[in-house]
Amino acid sequence: MPSTQDWINGPLAVVEEMFAASQNNPNSGWEAKAVEFFQDQLKDRDTHTLVPSLNDVPLHYLKPNSLVKFRCLIQDMFDPEFYMGVYETVDPSTKTKMLRCGKYKDVTECGVDFNSRNTVTAERQTFYCVPIPGENPWVKERYAGFSQARVVPSTSYAPSRQKRSYEEDDDMDTQPQKQREPHAGPHSPSEHHGNGDCKRQETEAPSSQTASASHLDLNFPLPGEKGPSCLVKVYEDWDSFKLNDTLEVYGILSVSPALSALADEKDASSSLLDPTESMETAEEQRVHSPPASLVPRLHMLYAKPLPHNNPLLPSATLEDNSAFLSSTLSEMASVREELLSYFTHVLLGDALAAEYLILHLISNVYSRRDVLPLGKFTLNLSGCPTVASYTERFYQIIQQLVPSSHYLAMSLQNMNQMRLVPKKDYVANRLVSGALQLARNTSLFLDETQLEQGQLDTTGVRNVTALGNLISWQKVDYDFNYHQMEFPCNINVLIASEGRSLLPSDCQIHLQPQVAPSQLDESLSSIHMHLQASSQLNKFRIYLSMARLLDYSISDEVTKSVEDDFVDMRKDDPQSVSAEDLHRMLVVARLLSLSLGQTSLSRDSWLRAKHIEMLRRSRMEQHKCVNGNEP
Repeated sequence: MPSTQDWINGPLAVVEEMFAASQNNPNSGWEAKAVEFFQDQLKDRDTHTLVPSLNDVPLHYLKPNSLVKFRCLIQDMFDPEFYMGVYETVDPSTKTKMLRCGKYKDVTECGVDFNSRNTVTAERQTFYCVPIPGENPWVKERYAGFSQARVVPSTSYAPSRQKRSYEEDDDMDTQPQKQREPHAGPHSPSEHHGNGDCKRQETEAPSSQTASASHLDLNFPLPGEKGPSCLVKVYEDWDSFKLNDTLEVYGILSVSPALSALADEKDASSSLLDPTESMETAEEQRVHSPPASLVPRLHMLYAKPLPHNNPLLPSATLEDNSAFLSSTLSEMASVREELLSYFTHVLLGDALAAEYLILHLISNVYSRRDVLPLGKFTLNLSGCPTVASYTERFYQIIQQLVPSSHYLAMSLQNMNQMRLVPKKDYVANRLVSGALQLARNTSLFLDETQLEQGQLDTTGVRNVTALGNLISWQKVDYDFNYHQMEFPCNINVLIASEGRSLLPSDCQIHLQPQVAPSQLDESLSSIHMHLQASSQLNKFRIYLSMARLLDYSISDEVTKSVEDDFVDMRKDDPQSVSAEDLHRMLVVARLLSLSLGQTSLSRDSWLRAKHIEMLRRSRMEQHKCVNGNEP
């Protein structure tokens, strides 16, 4: 059996050895055995940490044709392509013929006999994959910290310099943040630090979503994103993958300069041909065959679906980590109390709003009944102060606690100019990304306090409609020019506003600050200092992710009790409680139970849910009386 470094540094040798052994036994099933070999190796405890990651390691530090991994989202799916699965080479001096395996390769050896009857044509699928959009700096740093991969700068591969130079990269890094990212939200200071060598190799998304799609556009959904995008070649079961799936892909890295040369040659020759004779347009060729130094190829051996991207949780399912599950569940109630206290400070002394913020952050679409998504809990936090950059600083705190998030300032300019919905480009035959093409469980922070008076144009109306559909139905209608296609999603939306939001929400709570406006800045600064110094931060991160992953059920006995309660409430005042109110109370009760580490609804949790809902509704009624003109 090859040593660990052998199968990581030279996975093709393992594949070719199995292929050669199969020549004497055509029914050996060598392809499945090759995949099983790598899966078995990666099952060993901590072995996966020895495999270098494209997310952490600059491309020039990775050995071509070595095994690498990539934590990513499937942004687009290209058409299937044909390749030579088996081909024959002829030695020019001895005329000896030898069968070769073409799987997991982009470029064949010299001396291919194209007239050989032994050539086997096979098919593979290509996915365009990008780093998980909005993945927060603490997640990237923690994943990179786990790595035990040994990498050195590769001497056999020099990055192509036809992109902007590294000096230009450095110039970009010195530009003011607002110039580089006009639509991006506030970022925590930790985002600006990191490995200097890595930074010089990172490629950056265009800072404006309205930039024209060129062959250098890496098509990241969010502005200002960093990291490589990848063309992932899939050989088996590609129908099991869906657009926007998050995966950890293990595969063989291909960065051959010949790929760029072939693409240039193809591009040049296509301009001389009659357009009707070419299957691809020049723009499509540029998009589908970008330079390998900019968009490396990754030949998938194995892909692991990611139910979450929190590095503090085990990568396996919770059922397989019973010890971790039981120890975490036993601590959830106490961690919740600490988090509630912390959020009460963040929300300027409002403990009720802090309760609802916890429920919002652990909400998750767990099922769909027809078109209705079950489990979503969009929160509209109205009454947010507009001074001291409160909403931006509030978002920075959320950013430190959840694995993936995005801040969207709902200014008139952003609404009228940003591309929120992905759109099909038929000329380049690709899906042009939009800011709502996000991974499941991403926290989307909509800052409506930035909205000013003015006129929404056609794009603005379309964007606001898209946000409304996302909130109400947890779906985004992608624009395919002649029709729209629904893509379900699972995104936590938090709306910060002064008055009631113009967007729909599942629950609105008006903030009641206990801090005087003059002390707001001082209060927020002390929260930030506490956050940086707190040893509880990782506990909060584990708590919020764990609560989302727990199963939940309601017993027949409790169901009957809830029904009786509802009937009694309707008896007292039929107008006071509607079916919609009952639905909200059941959602609150479910989230309240999960927040306490309970996987089934108890009578106590139901009564507590009714109580906090009564307090919230009472507050909203009082606010309505004071501000009669507000709906």
